[in-house]
Order: sequence, then C-alpha cells, then structure tokens
Amino acid sequence: MSHFSTLRTKITDAEILTNSLKDLGINVKTDADVRGYNSQRIRADIVAVLDGEYDLGWSRNADGSFDLIADLWGVAKKHNQTELINSINQKYAVNKTLSEVKQRGLQNANVKLVLK
Repeated sequence: MSHFSTLRTKITDAEILTNSLKDLGINVKTDADVRGYNSQRIRADIVAVLDGEYDLGWSRNADGSFDLIADLWGVAKKHNQTELINSINQKYAVNKTLSEVKQRGLQNANVKLVLK
C-alpha cells in the first residue's frame, strides 16, 4: 500500500519552482525519485531532497500545472510539513511575481510585496 499523497497546486513554472527551492537552501533533482515510507519511491519531474528519508516531488499535469507528491506522514517526522510547504509556495509566488514584472519591461520599477 502506497503512503504517497497527491495534492493539486497552482504551480505552473518549473524553472521558478526549482529556483525557489534553491533559494530556500533545498537540494533539487529533476526527473528523479521521491523517497517515501519503507523505501517506496515514485517518479517526479522535480524533487526537493529533504533531510531525512522523505522528499517532496512535483509532477506536471496535462494542463501545465504541477501536483505535489509526498509521503506527508514521513515528511512530518522531521519537518513541519505545513510550514515547509507554505514557505515553498510563498517563495514561488514572490519569484513568479518578480518574473512577471520583469517580462513586462518594468525592471526599474519599484515593487512592494506585502505578505500577510
């Protein structure tokens, strides 16, 4: 029986996700296995290699979005999974916003992001 959960996300940009994970000091692999309970593994497009025996992975859907795949019980043994996932989503949102601003030719504009 698999311990892996799949969660729908609003993440659509693999490069920004990868850079966001690296910004948070997380090692990243592409097209790699996500480690789970009892040495179970599942393939994902992007893998955040976490301390311990469990990882987070993201797999691209047909619509271009990514699903988060993880053994959440295992991740929670060593990490506060809610804080970890929230910090990844927050860093992705900031980096995505900054990327959109630059694409629109506003490199010299002052951007103020308010996080609540």
